[in-house]
Amino acid sequence: MDRARQKKVQKYEEFVDRRLKPDLLRAMAERDKVFEQQKIFSDLKRNIENLEKNSVTSLRTMVNLGSEVYMQADVPDTSHIFVDVGLGFHVEFTRSEALNFIGTKEEQILRLIDEYTRLIASIKAQIKMVCEGIREILQLPVSEL
Repeated sequence: MDRARQKKVQKYEEFVDRRLKPDLLRAMAERDKVFEQQKIFSDLKRNIENLEKNSVTSLRTMVNLGSEVYMQADVPDTSHIFVDVGLGFHVEFTRSEALNFIGTKEEQILRLIDEYTRLIASIKAQIKMVCEGIREILQLPVSEL
C-alpha cells in the first residue's frame, strides 16, 4: 500500500511540476505582455489628448532608432499619426480616428486581461486541488492558514 501511495504522489507531483506550473508561468507571461500593450496604448492616448488640448500642430521629438540610439525628428504635421495595429502593420489615422481605435483596442485588451486572469486562477485552483489530493493520499492533517 505504501509503494502504491508513493507512486500516486510522485505522479501527481510530476503533473504539477511538468504541466501545471509551466502552464501557469506561460499564462502569467502572456498576461504581462498584454499589460505592456495596455500601457503603450494608454500612453499613446494620453499623448494624443495632450496634442489636442495644447493645439500642437508640429513638434520636435527624439525617436528611438533601436538599441537605445536616439535621433532628433521634426514632425511638421501632427494632424495625422501612424498607429501600430498589430502584425507589423501601421495605419495612418487622424487624431480622432486614432482615439476611437485606441478605445476599441483598450476594450479588447481588457477582455484579454480578464481571460488570462481567469486562466491563471483556474490553473492555481488545479494546483491547489492536486496538492489537496496529495495531502489526502498521505493522510496529513489539514493545515489552517
